[in-house]
Amino acid sequence: MSEALLLLIIVGAVGLTAIARSRGIQAGLVIVVVAAAVSFIPGLERLELEPQLILGLVMPPLLYSATQSFSFFSFVRHLRPIAGLGLGLVLVTAAAVTGLVSWLVPSIGFAGALVLASTVAPPDTVTTVTHGKELGLSKKVIAILTGESLVNDATALALFAYAVALAAGTDSFIDSPVWLFVYAAGIGLVVGGVLGNIASQVRQRISNPTLEATISLLVPFTAYLVAEQLHASGVLAVVIAGFTVAIASAYGDARTPTHEHTGHLTRLTEKSLWPVVDTLLESFVFAYIGLQLRFVIEELLESGDDVGATILAAGLVLLAVILVRVAYVYLVFTRTAIGVKLRAKQLERSNRARLRDAQERRVRRNRGRPTRRPPIVLSWKERLLVSWTGMRGIVTLAAAAAIPATTAAGGAFPGRAAIQFIAFVVAIGTLVIQGASLPLLARSLTIDTTNEDQEQLDGVAAAEAAAVGDTPSARRHALAQAVIARDVDDEFARIVVERIDLQQAADEAEGR
Repeated sequence: MSEALLLLIIVGAVGLTAIARSRGIQAGLVIVVVAAAVSFIPGLERLELEPQLILGLVMPPLLYSATQSFSFFSFVRHLRPIAGLGLGLVLVTAAAVTGLVSWLVPSIGFAGALVLASTVAPPDTVTTVTHGKELGLSKKVIAILTGESLVNDATALALFAYAVALAAGTDSFIDSPVWLFVYAAGIGLVVGGVLGNIASQVRQRISNPTLEATISLLVPFTAYLVAEQLHASGVLAVVIAGFTVAIASAYGDARTPTHEHTGHLTRLTEKSLWPVVDTLLESFVFAYIGLQLRFVIEELLESGDDVGATILAAGLVLLAVILVRVAYVYLVFTRTAIGVKLRAKQLERSNRARLRDAQERRVRRNRGRPTRRPPIVLSWKERLLVSWTGMRGIVTLAAAAAIPATTAAGGAFPGRAAIQFIAFVVAIGTLVIQGASLPLLARSLTIDTTNEDQEQLDGVAAAEAAAVGDTPSARRHALAQAVIARDVDDEFARIVVERIDLQQAADEAEGR
């Protein structure tokens, strides 16, 4: 593909994004539909990029950007539902799709069905949460979906690596899928933490907003590449590196009131930088997905596979991934809600005085320790929204494209064309069905966020009260100490940090 055509695609995608947003329409859906139509233009070349290039260039900055605007402490607080969706739901979906495809298209075989299942298992929720506030999603839902997007790709890609090795007859790095995931996750976390700390220390010594922002841009690519070279999870490496840099950037060195890891100008620069990167990459990704339509169909027709059976399988797999998510979300979160209500009733029946004494003893015993929060409970409206955010995206297509053409024995990879076609139908189908209806669904449910809004006002007020000092640096130091002591929520402290940064930049501009 010529460089001019690639540039034209990117410019066109960004232009469609601008038009869609000006009319309140979901940009990704518009781009996919238009690009799919464009793919049928006679003589149009196929935009074909190496799958590893797509995963290595597009996914890391999108994940890293999400960590910069997402509180690590919020991630930990919502870890149980995040793990349920990012790990449990991916495995349940993969199991369901593997069984369904093995039955519908037996020629693919169990291993080939598992390959397909691992490609369609992870939804691309990071794109949804970037417009969470516009859709009217509650903060709990946004936090859970953001966390899910930071975990589910790692689970699916580890499963994909094992499935491809099984189907192709090649040697996997580690034979056991469980130990493969443990290794990939563990080493990925270590790589991310080490590189994140190195980047933070280097940024501390540079004290130049432009160079510090440049380093921030390089961190996700470096973390992903290093982890992948070690056969570890590049996704988790990027996530941990992002959180590490974000924490150091927000609060600096909490030990010294006059010292900061990252200056206010750097934080303000990055605040404007990452949304631009997100928009550019998301626009390109949706255009890339749509432009594959004609060529995926042509490959299926030329493969000799049973086209009718493949189309039927594609439709049923699409239906399956949607229904499995709906059922899983309602089962897990409804069970949590019922459990919380039952425990509340049990507490009401217990002796209140004895309970109060026990609580007081527990408080004294746990003083200085992190407070254990109650389970996250979602209303039925929030459960419905979470269950409907199952749109598939770039990971699904990139993984499908990364399937080798031949096995270790030299034969054709079983059902490769059919797998890629089904994966494409699932990606496009979820974007059209769920992506198109999600804004309407969110508006019709009109979730009441009054309590959350008040909680934010109270939290920001508490953070403002904690940020005491005669200088911006001293205020940030006091705020960091309050976050460490758990007196102030990190999520609200970041809002105050940004206000202090803006105030300091305004004072400097006025020469004060």
